[in-house]
Amino acid sequence: MPHDGPLDPDRARAIRDSFAAQSLMATLGARMTMLAPGRAIIEAPILPGARQQHGYAHAGLTFSLGDSAAGYAALTVLPAGSEVLTAEIKINLLAPGAGERLIATGRVVKPGRRLVVVTAEVEAEHDGARRLIAVLQGTMVPVPPG
Repeated sequence: MPHDGPLDPDRARAIRDSFAAQSLMATLGARMTMLAPGRAIIEAPILPGARQQHGYAHAGLTFSLGDSAAGYAALTVLPAGSEVLTAEIKINLLAPGAGERLIATGRVVKPGRRLVVVTAEVEAEHDGARRLIAVLQGTMVPVPPG
């Protein structure tokens, strides 16, 4: 559920700083490539250390990117200084993560003061073509400033 207008530049910077503080995302080589009200995109290469036994992206990589994209989408609709924690999130793996990188697009379905319902789609990119490999749906709990 995108909201009207662009994201305040100070708010966007604070959210990007929060993302940069996640050591797991750094370990995975993930980058936040888009941030807008109610929406976030996180991309990561499928590194040799993030593959399962068949050579595909491990489901843990897929889940981590989808969870983070959904969480940062939620953060865009909350007051400045807030953070979020995942209360619950489920994943449906639709296809193997074959390719060079994964792209996770998180979206807010329903914002709220106590709960934010979110979704994410994760695509695998191979030779420039993208394939939907997973969908996630969950609930984020806002953590107020202070």
